[in-house]
Amino acid sequence: MDLQEHIDLVDWRRRVADAYRLPSLEAWRAARDRLFREHPQSPVPAEERAAFPGLRWFAPDPAYRLTAVLTPGDGAGLDIDTGGEDGVVHYRRIGSLGFRLHDQECSLTVLALVGYGSGLFVPFRDGTSGAESYGGGRYLVDTVKGTDGGCLEVTTGSTEVTIDFNYAYHPSCVYSPRWACPLAPPENRLPVPVRAGERL
Repeated sequence: MDLQEHIDLVDWRRRVADAYRLPSLEAWRAARDRLFREHPQSPVPAEERAAFPGLRWFAPDPAYRLTAVLTPGDGAGLDIDTGGEDGVVHYRRIGSLGFRLHDQECSLTVLALVGYGSGLFVPFRDGTSGAESYGGGRYLVDTVKGTDGGCLEVTTGSTEVTIDFNYAYHPSCVYSPRWACPLAPPENRLPVPVRAGERL
């Protein structure tokens, strides 16, 4: 990337994070559509942006906004190969989100990036993966990119957190091979379909 592309990427990440501070799910989705259609760092190839119809979403469903219990993890390492220039990304399992969805007990490992500044990451696959959503999974939280507002609410001193799958989104590699994305590990495969958030 040249200097301008690096500056554009900083702006892209700032705007993505800002969208999570908008007052509603609908405003967040509209902001993402604008970014994907107009921003120079959009993962949609430049020649396709003018005709880009917008992202596709499952209908908002309050049943997918739920309370989870966060328990400490064992800190074991997990390496995820992005298959691209980024190579292997190193994480630690720092916790687990336990919750009930569709009358089933579910759990997602919370990963922390090993490296400067850390950052929490919660990718997942579910019963829609490969058919209604991307086969490699979706992201619920990636705090390195500021994608946690709205979809993850924590209270200091409490083990209960609120998660909202209506904010789940596809990684950028869905739209362009120039992006390399860490995908959900097998342990983050949910046993139920999550018909909330971004869809194919």
